[in-house]
Amino acid sequence: VELVQTGGGSVEAGASLRLSCVPRGPSGTSYAMTWFRQTPGKEREFVATINWTGGSAYYADSVKGRFTVSRNNPGGAVYLQMDNLISEDTAIYYCAAGAIYGMNWPDQATWPSEFDIWGQGTQVTVSA
Repeated sequence: VELVQTGGGSVEAGASLRLSCVPRGPSGTSYAMTWFRQTPGKEREFVATINWTGGSAYYADSVKGRFTVSRNNPGGAVYLQMDNLISEDTAIYYCAAGAIYGMNWPDQATWPSEFDIWGQGTQVTVSA
């Protein structure tokens, strides 16, 4: 499966953006989906994850209450709605799909090393 991202851009602080991540290609598996972000010189950082059913979500403290992750099941797009953006949200955002289920979610779904399937990344720039 391939993940294709859309959305992103440059906005002012306080604005909203919506990122999309669309799985393409044959897949008989429903994955847990996670959004990460990365800034130059830093490691990829966990943002939000949603389990394979779409029934549960988990967020980094830095985005809790401002970002919302959702998905269209089965096998559909995953979204990251970002509201009240701040300059610290500026980064390249990546979606990732992983076979993480049961008691392993959400902990393992916050580790980039657990994911083999990645989107191409999309830039989000927030000016103060």
